[in-house]
Amino acid sequence: MRKRNESVTVEHERAAAAPAPLDKGCSLRHSLRLPPAAPAAGMKRPLGRRYGFWYRLRRLLIWLLGVYIAIPFLVKLCPAIQAKLVFLNFVRVPYFIDLKRPQDQGLNHTCNYYLQPEEDVTVGVWHTVPAALWKNAHGKDQVWFEDALGSSHPVVLYLHGNAGTRGGDHRVELYKVLSSLGYHVVTFDYRGWGDSIGSPSERGMTYDALHVFDWIKARSGDNPVYIWGHSLGTGVATNLVRRLCERETPPDALILESPFTNIREEARSHPFSIYRYFPGFDWFFLDPITTSGIKFANDENVKYISCSLLILHAEDDPVVPFHLGKKLYNIAATSRSFRDYKVQFVPFHTELGYRHKYIYRSPELPRILR
Repeated sequence: MRKRNESVTVEHERAAAAPAPLDKGCSLRHSLRLPPAAPAAGMKRPLGRRYGFWYRLRRLLIWLLGVYIAIPFLVKLCPAIQAKLVFLNFVRVPYFIDLKRPQDQGLNHTCNYYLQPEEDVTVGVWHTVPAALWKNAHGKDQVWFEDALGSSHPVVLYLHGNAGTRGGDHRVELYKVLSSLGYHVVTFDYRGWGDSIGSPSERGMTYDALHVFDWIKARSGDNPVYIWGHSLGTGVATNLVRRLCERETPPDALILESPFTNIREEARSHPFSIYRYFPGFDWFFLDPITTSGIKFANDENVKYISCSLLILHAEDDPVVPFHLGKKLYNIAATSRSFRDYKVQFVPFHTELGYRHKYIYRSPELPRILR
């Protein structure tokens, strides 16, 4: 009886003791349930990554907005920046060409010169003779080329636009076309462009052109001399021709390819200007151009020019809008200075795809120039 009671007591004590390991087991099982909480933490990580992405994107947008707003003030405080953007003389395209070797660009009948318009200023010049003189020009020196300007062939003084050098691809192709039509072609890099020495300015560019023109006239005799300006070079061309007309030594004709009215209207109409609709655009961007002494006022210059004028402009020009060339023609056509001279405007339709610098491809160009 005592053994039975003792066994009952022992079993009762075991039963009483049973909850302890159960609690312990429950406690273990509870601790084992902690790892499944990992997926919940994992669900928060993508949310954190997304939050971090939007935060970084917002910071980037705020930074870009700050730069966008700061640039107009920077340009206003430093007008030289705007002058650099007008000239783009620091952009040399194509790169890695030797301007002393025009033959590397396929101009085997071209000679490279260096002229000095002013002290501490040197400009690099290319002179391409007419294709009919190609064989005679082979291996000749500068003296021969200078004497060749006196041959019975007209001369074109070509004034290129901003950016690049006299060795630009589309410019070289135009020299070849003009040479094939029987013209001498003389072109140069303004001071500060290409391998020319000096600091660019509108006054300096105009003086360089005047010096080269006088150099040509001193060697060409009575041969006709035409001045051809392209893009920004049209501003140099009208400045030059106005001065020549004022001193009563006008060229035989002026050709303007893709011209504008004046630099302020061109800057305001330029498709690449992302600030055109910025409040105070004129004050921030156009006034610094004027402060830098840059006007290129073709619309004013044509009122003082007295020689034949030909304007060429492509309707799909993305750099100088077509309507500016047309507007310049309308001003010139009604100017009294042209009453005794022919003024002609030749448009090139959009379908031709000549854009800003490929008018030289036109098969009609020889007829137009004649």
